[in-house]
Amino acid sequence: MRLLPRLALLAGLAFATPLAAQLNAVPMTQGLAGAYLAGRTAALTGDHREAALQFQRVLANDPQNQEVLGNAILALAAIGDWDQAAVFAERLDPNRRDTEFADLIQQVRNIRDGNLTEAYFAAEQNSGAGPLIDPLLLGWLTLADGNMSAARDVFEDIILTESPLGGLVPYQLALALAAVGDFEGADNIFSGDVYGPLQTSARGVQAHAQIMVQLDRPEDALSLLALALEQDADQGLITLQSEIEADPARPYDFLTSPEAGMAEVFFSVARALGTDAGATLPLVYSRAARVIDPDHTHAAILAANLLSDDGQYEMAMDAYTLVPREDPLFVVAEAGRSEALFQLGRTDAAIEVLHALARDFPNLTDVHIALGDSHRRLEQFEDAVTAYDAAVALVDPNQRRNWFLFYARAISNDRSDNWTAAEADFRQALLLEPNQPNVLNYLGYSLVEQNRNLDEALDMIERAVAARPNSGYIVDSLAWVYYRLDRFDEAVAPMERAVELLPNDPILNDHLGDVYWMVGRFREAEFQWSRALSFEPDEADADRIRLKLEVGLDAVLEAEGESPEE
Repeated sequence: MRLLPRLALLAGLAFATPLAAQLNAVPMTQGLAGAYLAGRTAALTGDHREAALQFQRVLANDPQNQEVLGNAILALAAIGDWDQAAVFAERLDPNRRDTEFADLIQQVRNIRDGNLTEAYFAAEQNSGAGPLIDPLLLGWLTLADGNMSAARDVFEDIILTESPLGGLVPYQLALALAAVGDFEGADNIFSGDVYGPLQTSARGVQAHAQIMVQLDRPEDALSLLALALEQDADQGLITLQSEIEADPARPYDFLTSPEAGMAEVFFSVARALGTDAGATLPLVYSRAARVIDPDHTHAAILAANLLSDDGQYEMAMDAYTLVPREDPLFVVAEAGRSEALFQLGRTDAAIEVLHALARDFPNLTDVHIALGDSHRRLEQFEDAVTAYDAAVALVDPNQRRNWFLFYARAISNDRSDNWTAAEADFRQALLLEPNQPNVLNYLGYSLVEQNRNLDEALDMIERAVAARPNSGYIVDSLAWVYYRLDRFDEAVAPMERAVELLPNDPILNDHLGDVYWMVGRFREAEFQWSRALSFEPDEADADRIRLKLEVGLDAVLEAEGESPEE
């Protein structure tokens, strides 16, 4: 906790105070308590738009209420209304101790409006954007004054300190060097030769690849991008890869000004903070990045993702729509908007967004995968297969990262009653990722249910259990293959363990009853079947369980054409 800046604490601390105590602590004009309480409640749930609305209602009648001004500033910054936040920030008493957000608002406005001298002095005195942001801004503000040597000293001084975000500084310094044309110096940092390996995101890979191109190393740039794309099919990387292939002398345009560097500071810190102390401060920082650099679409998507993760899907959709159609990340933003629509229950609209993307961008694999995932989610399995087929046609089937595509299509084929195609896809997924426990379990369990290749199925499931020993469903699969192999005594322990892991699952309790029956523990079997019924299984399963309770498992198996020992 002590590593977080005071701003982070302020963003969450007041929200934890009981509302009644807050109301008593804030002088309130008659009749405005309801709006204040509504604003605080909205702030607690992350609904910053409603919070801003309610706090402004209070301020319309009580314009100098200092506590409400502070709350309104935070809410307005979180929704990206920086100008109105600045109006309220000017009303705050400068002698108050808790003016950090007002200082942040002013610092961002200074940078946006070109008042870099004021921004420099605020950062130098640690009275600007906060104790984590200001030192990094100072480096870029020094560069804006035309002194790269002094800027480098600023960044290197931070590296020598114990700043909790010190790992971001080499990245910032490398970008600063590239911005002034020192691509060799930037490459040395990105390559790990100066400060050791950098933990870079897709943006870092993008920057480094562009730097390599400026050093007449387009092949190295393409190799770096190909390696990164094996792990993450980032659309920005895919677009850059195509551009370098088309123009091996592509100019550097990743980040070319100190102001863009300052926006990158806010964005990088927002990503690094995470949401352990709440999503509000990272959201404010991501909004700040776009105030300074309106073209920073990664910041728009980060803000949208934070809002979506916080359950604020309407605001998330608005943030996703900030990404213009011509931007490489437009597809990512539209996929995010589709997910927000799903979460709001507007599934037809969500699917239509993805169908439109598939029509407009037919050569983008991820679009078809997203469409397939959405159909599978709605149990529209034949439509899912169609979408996955389009994706498979665009990928290298031997590339390791495509295992999940084959796995997802396999599930959809299975649920579409096309087991032959499903099994082929499961086996292709295992060729690409031989020890993937979900694939091993699904295929192994399916073979068990079909009473086929039971020795192979046992090997698969044992490997899955070794990888996921605390997965109730996978442990159940192990017990069930023992059951199918008539090794009933061996099935008892893993079946009991599976029910221990998932005690309220009707299928697992039903299975445990069957295992108990086969080892002669009839009363315990009947107890487990009754217990399974209490968890409301599917009607067909429920009818079968009731029949077992009435006549016993042996009679049920004989009626189904199986002997008890088969």
